Amino acid sequence: GIHWKESFESVFTEISEIGVAVKFVNKKMQKKEQVAHEADILRHVQNHQLVALLDTYESPTSLMLVLELEDGRLLEYLVAHDELMEEKVAFFIRETLEALQHLHTCRVAHLDLKPENIMVDLRAPAPSVKLIDLGDAVQLSASRRYVHLLLGNPEFAAPELIRGMPVSVSTDVWSMGVLAYVMLSGVSPFLDESPEETCVNICRLDFCFPDEYFHHVSQAARDFVSSVLQEDPRKRPSATSCLQHPWVGRGGAQGGEYSKTPLDRSRLATFIDRRRQLHDVRPITNIKGLVSSTMGNTL
Repeated sequence: GIHWKESFESVFTEISEIGVAVKFVNKKMQKKEQVAHEADILRHVQNHQLVALLDTYESPTSLMLVLELEDGRLLEYLVAHDELMEEKVAFFIRETLEALQHLHTCRVAHLDLKPENIMVDLRAPAPSVKLIDLGDAVQLSASRRYVHLLLGNPEFAAPELIRGMPVSVSTDVWSMGVLAYVMLSGVSPFLDESPEETCVNICRLDFCFPDEYFHHVSQAARDFVSSVLQEDPRKRPSATSCLQHPWVGRGGAQGGEYSKTPLDRSRLATFIDRRRQLHDVRPITNIKGLVSSTMGNTL
């Protein structure tokens, strides 16, 4: 179990000097068991590619998770550089998949994989990825089917999340496909005028590779995205299989399959700005009914 310490105020100045992040959770907003669940999962999956939980505190009104401080978000790191090449995108997709592979080996699904939860550790000898925010993560078991409530923006959510169907580690793999699409093009594959319309596009698998955004992106990269964005979770490759894909693979693309043309960073910067305006708290109302009515009886 988690041991909740008191007297956070007395150590606050000390820990703020060593540079940590503190996640404050208002007890009125979240049950103690939920926060303890996140802390338990963080301890269980501890690894250099996942944010480390350093300590846990409790006050009369809040619960505090003391976490190691991460440097910067992945997409912001990519747009800050002079040039963004496809090979670099493949490198960071590979890094993120390796972090997921570790999580999935522990039978944990993240369930909120989006750009804001992927950080770059700049203190390592080479830039490496760290996943943060396991507040939605679940420990999966063969004996229990788990349905997860989708809150807020559905842009990176898999069809089963939207339909209220049981989730699995494949739910995270779908989000990797959306992430790769965004990093390569600077645009979002399913985004529409409203969250509800975005949900319908996701459930219909309504995406393509418009020439104006993908003109200089390699076929191998498109193949990777298409192989992952499968409606049926059972047909999606595992994180381990994704790492064997020629575009992602450890040895790099065979025979120079990466495009040598720099990718468009200005679109990616616009994407980041739009995401900053989001507040991921509003549940999408009756999405199952909405998707059913627009897709006939395919659910």
